[in-house]
Amino acid sequence: MSVPALDASTVIEPIRQLAEAGSAGVLCVISGVDGPSYRPLGAMMAVLETGARVGTLSSGCVEADIALHAAEALATGQPKTLRYGAGSPFGDIVLPCGGGLDILLLPRPDVAALEALLAQHSARQPACLEVHRHTGALQVKATGTTGWTADIFSIAIEPEIQFFIFGKGPETATFAGLVQAAGYPNLVLSPDAETLASVSAAGCATEQLTHAHMPEGLKADSRSAVVLFFHDHDWEPPILASALESDAFYIGAQGSLRAAALRRAELVHMGVDAALLSKLRGPIGLVPSARDARKLAVSVLAEVLSDS
Repeated sequence: MSVPALDASTVIEPIRQLAEAGSAGVLCVISGVDGPSYRPLGAMMAVLETGARVGTLSSGCVEADIALHAAEALATGQPKTLRYGAGSPFGDIVLPCGGGLDILLLPRPDVAALEALLAQHSARQPACLEVHRHTGALQVKATGTTGWTADIFSIAIEPEIQFFIFGKGPETATFAGLVQAAGYPNLVLSPDAETLASVSAAGCATEQLTHAHMPEGLKADSRSAVVLFFHDHDWEPPILASALESDAFYIGAQGSLRAAALRRAELVHMGVDAALLSKLRGPIGLVPSARDARKLAVSVLAEVLSDS
């Protein structure tokens, strides 16, 4: 069975904090899953030398025990594998979801490899971390598939989904706030100072739009979503024409069926190719005709994530 690449959010923070600590700690990786599991194969947690834990590998039922074993691995300097659930020697630790879980502990992982992975993440490039079961040696490659090959466990990691949110008004602010609260990288672009002030207060990155365009240097890659929330639909065609030329996996604009038809007609008039137009979503959201800003925000975010 093919295992999807992990979203970087599942692994990056444990790796970042171990790198900042000079690898003074243990990288803990889910290296085997039998049956249901709270976290995916390849998910990571760090146990720092101070005892602090970064990340989770279950719903909270094994982390404390993992930390105890991590301290032992740190003392010996040797990698080890723990088994929880079915077939585990730890009969007093129960996995509520059933099944079994293998956790690979890697004491003092190679800082250079961790930093190379972080560099790939910063560049929004996919990466694959290879781990040797017995030595704990790490190697970072550009591609790979999560799983075992002999004594090498590979973890394929995709960049996080990023959002470029164009628009103004409560729909823009509510959607941007939801995306920010969920922890996704985002940039809000608006001609409206009030909208920019609102989303900035929520922690979103912002950029002032002075006219209808996609700013130069805005790189929408294959892990990007471009979402428009304009009531004045004249803003949309120039932005969408540029977005459709990008690699963004999701491109959509708010509005009714009539607005969507007029939008497409204008893009055809601008010379946008029919194959590119097929990428455009509208009306957007999984909930039909959502008119409440909160319901629309949840509906659109769910649609984006279901497409990712």
